[in-house]
Amino acid sequence: MKKGENAVFTIPPQLAYGESGSPPTIPPSATLQFDVELLSWVSVKDISKDGGIFKKILKEGEKWENPKDPDEVLVNYEVKLDDGTVVAKSDNVEFTVEEGHLCPALSKAVKTMKKGEKVLLTVRPQYGFGEKGKPASGNEGAIPPNANLEIVLELLSWKTVSYVTDDKKVVKRILKEGEGYEKPNEGAVVKLKLIGKLQDGTVFIKKGHESEDELFEFKTDEEQVIAGLDMSVIKMKKGEVVHLTIAPEYGFGSSESKQELATVPPNSTLYYEAELVSFEKEKESWDMNTTEKIEAAGKKKEEGNALFKAGKYVRASKRYEKAAKYIEYDTSFSEEEKKQSKALKVTCKLNNAACKLKLKDYKEAEKLCTKVLELESTNVKALYRRAQAYMNLADLDLAELDIKKALEIDPDNRDVKLEYKVLKEKMKEFNKKDAKFYGKIFSKLTKNGTAKEAAAEPMSIDGNGKA
Repeated sequence: MKKGENAVFTIPPQLAYGESGSPPTIPPSATLQFDVELLSWVSVKDISKDGGIFKKILKEGEKWENPKDPDEVLVNYEVKLDDGTVVAKSDNVEFTVEEGHLCPALSKAVKTMKKGEKVLLTVRPQYGFGEKGKPASGNEGAIPPNANLEIVLELLSWKTVSYVTDDKKVVKRILKEGEGYEKPNEGAVVKLKLIGKLQDGTVFIKKGHESEDELFEFKTDEEQVIAGLDMSVIKMKKGEVVHLTIAPEYGFGSSESKQELATVPPNSTLYYEAELVSFEKEKESWDMNTTEKIEAAGKKKEEGNALFKAGKYVRASKRYEKAAKYIEYDTSFSEEEKKQSKALKVTCKLNNAACKLKLKDYKEAEKLCTKVLELESTNVKALYRRAQAYMNLADLDLAELDIKKALEIDPDNRDVKLEYKVLKEKMKEFNKKDAKFYGKIFSKLTKNGTAKEAAAEPMSIDGNGKA
């Protein structure tokens, strides 16, 4: 039924009171009719999927988002036993979802709630306090073993917490949501209000908080600031206010650093409060004409070369990737521009392959060289670098094919010749290991076969020569 719907239900005796009826009101074998109107209903969900926590919404929340495991939630709650005894009550309690609070039911429930939502939870012991219960402490009453609980829980708000780096060593807590969806890209000029503190509260930088203060300005992905701050800012929106916790590896590392207001000791964890006041994005390829795309690709390639020479292979790789993206689609280019574009693509992919070899990402190096060979099938550098990738991936036969082809094209190439020597040594070593491995197997098989032959009795035959 739908809300407000009115219906008549006709119930046969076998689904009602049967042959006995319900004296004195309902006679035996009576067919019943019910006139029903559905005024409203309250949804009750089994949020644990095992009957352990039922959730009934008392007040709807706002929007559609729910807190995630790393987020910090702010809640009110009241806990009662089956008999109505209040055993715990707290307002404005803050906790991290994944760490939980009071009992397992709270963190499971808040992940299903919206901001401002208020619910009644019916909680079985396994999501409450289990077989042991909980003794009274402070303002909280005792909870008996195996007690069912009723919890009224209200989610007031939460701070979105995310990990900027995969190793979770740069943590971003949103204190105030930003505007829209746009975020700075790599190469954007950003302006921030910024306070940086040490663990003991010492302020080592403060910018943009006084009227005469200049905002803190830098260009992203240029190593103008510590890596943790650089990586965090490109994940912010205009007007967003965040608290950042940055481990030493993404801060000033093991070195002491003299900052504007204080010296940061070696191996310091840093704490920043930052507001992204404004940003100007680096021009994207779709906003450029063909001449600008080729110029931008050339500039990024040169930046990549400088970073490669400095041994900064990760950042160099990103520059080469960005350069190649500017000229990825060249259908609108003139014939001359297509020639320039092709030369840049080849150079950027080859240089990027060199970065990937340095970073031991051999599979990606092999893919980049293959893309170059699709453009120029006789490119010796691409064959040489792909052979290096194959060697490190233990595809020695494929490596040999590439080196032989490279030597056919350029028989005097010193680097390729040296690599061929290295390959031959690897193949010898590999063949020795193979021979040793299969020799052991053959030896075992021979021993087992001899033993079986010695143990076997000849099959007897009958007088007719039949087995």
